[in-house]
Amino acid sequence: MKPRLYFDTSVFGGIYDIEFQEETQKLFEMVLKEEIVCVYSDLIETELKNAPKKVKEHFFSLPKERLETSKEAFELAEQYIKEKVVGKTSLDDCRHIAIATLNKVDYLVSWNFKHIVNVFRIRGYNAVNLKSGYIQLDIRSPKEII
Repeated sequence: MKPRLYFDTSVFGGIYDIEFQEETQKLFEMVLKEEIVCVYSDLIETELKNAPKKVKEHFFSLPKERLETSKEAFELAEQYIKEKVVGKTSLDDCRHIAIATLNKVDYLVSWNFKHIVNVFRIRGYNAVNLKSGYIQLDIRSPKEII
């Protein structure tokens, strides 16, 4: 079975960001070669509405698996905020974590080092997950995946 990787919005934008372009391109090549499954949520579609046209075109061109945001995901995201893993302004980041957790993806992939790919935040998200009876989520940057 191919690994399922939940990509947050930063990964889709990373393809046109000089700092992240090389690693992001390699990650998307892995998707196109069907070595991994690109998983995303309806939340990504909302976040990409204001993205540059080329980012949206790239997103729509990829083979991927779509997940729906559930009430349970909203509740788990609120729990991350309540437990002070991150502040209230990071609610959408928490929703990505919650959706990935509830859908038991193999990895969540992000370029967001402040609120997501951060050892202290990861420990916090997973502490809430365990306390709530969910899996521990493996969170990585695209560089770590390739």
